[in-house]
Amino acid sequence: MDLGLKGKTALVCASSKGLGLGCAEALAEAGVDLIMNARGSEALEASAQDIRDRFGVRVTTVAADVTTPEGQTQVLSAASDVDILVTNAGGPPPGMWSDWDRDDFVGALDANMLTPIALMTALLPQMMEKGWGRVVNITSQSVKAPIAVLGLSNAARAGLTGYVAGTARQVAGHGVTINNLLPGIHATDRAIALDTGVTKAQGITMQEAQKQREATIPAGRYGTRQEFGAACAFLCSQHAGFIIGQNLLLDGGAVNATL
Repeated sequence: MDLGLKGKTALVCASSKGLGLGCAEALAEAGVDLIMNARGSEALEASAQDIRDRFGVRVTTVAADVTTPEGQTQVLSAASDVDILVTNAGGPPPGMWSDWDRDDFVGALDANMLTPIALMTALLPQMMEKGWGRVVNITSQSVKAPIAVLGLSNAARAGLTGYVAGTARQVAGHGVTINNLLPGIHATDRAIALDTGVTKAQGITMQEAQKQREATIPAGRYGTRQEFGAACAFLCSQHAGFIIGQNLLLDGGAVNATL
């Protein structure tokens, strides 16, 4: 399927590895030039060069923490005229309600709600002026089914979801779509971190922790960054212009819900 994206430009945040990298790879395969962002320059440069070599697209890298005002300024100076925005940031640490204070919540909101909003605020006007644009926010399955130990993430990402629900409908008439991708567990560093927490809490091995989590997923396995990236690329495509303000689960069936 031709996604109709050749020659477009995308900013993909936190894209040196994991789900962000999967999105960058799928967009590059569709002919999209990239601005890739991540905090660590070494992994970012390696991933960017691999994408250049495999897909022949232009890739600009910005090593910066996009959750800070300084990082946002750096990223936006390189991405002032993009057609596609993919927001992404690592989730806050797990814990219990009694572990967190106000600073913990402010940090979670900055990373997982206010940063995507700031990027959309900066980039939506020029997308609307051009009459075409795509925004995909990587959130979490916890938006539909809260995960008790991820209360910080539950709160911040639910706030972003509410913001997108209204904003997406305000910009849709200008040819701009905003949608959210809700990952369940995928084979990424985030999964390793969560499974490591289980090994410490329960005194089991990593393999046992992974098997335990896989048993809760109807698909019987963790997702891959490649299939997640393919879903992102479709939402950015010419075929997805009538999908507005939606929350698409990619969780292997883990969330047991009708809607």
